[in-house]
Amino acid sequence: MTIGHLATMTGVHFETIRYYQQLGLMPTPARPLGSVRRCGQDAVRRLRFIKRAQGLGFSLDEVQLLLGLSVGKHCGETRALAEQKMRLVEEKTADLRAIKTALNKLIHACGTGEKGRGCPIIESLTRDV
Repeated sequence: MTIGHLATMTGVHFETIRYYQQLGLMPTPARPLGSVRRCGQDAVRRLRFIKRAQGLGFSLDEVQLLLGLSVGKHCGETRALAEQKMRLVEEKTADLRAIKTALNKLIHACGTGEKGRGCPIIESLTRDV
């Protein structure tokens, strides 16, 4: 299949596929003399792997590492990488909860402010710590 057909099948723009080829995430198929490059079903599977890994929060560098680990028996290393990613997600979740709590307090303070005074949200953001 052509890169355009691959793009249509996977929902990934052809320029993104070319970028992945430049990074070495996707192989660049050979171009027979006087013909166009053709990709096989393995390109579809690999591209879907890349997009699913990205959907789980893995960076392109991490995806490249995962692709390298997918050849052979590297389950322990793959698990360690996934556990590291899970810790990062847990840290981000904790940060988001703290932001949510702070915003809720600011929103509540806004409703209880005195008339004629400035906005409690703006005041808290401009206050010296």
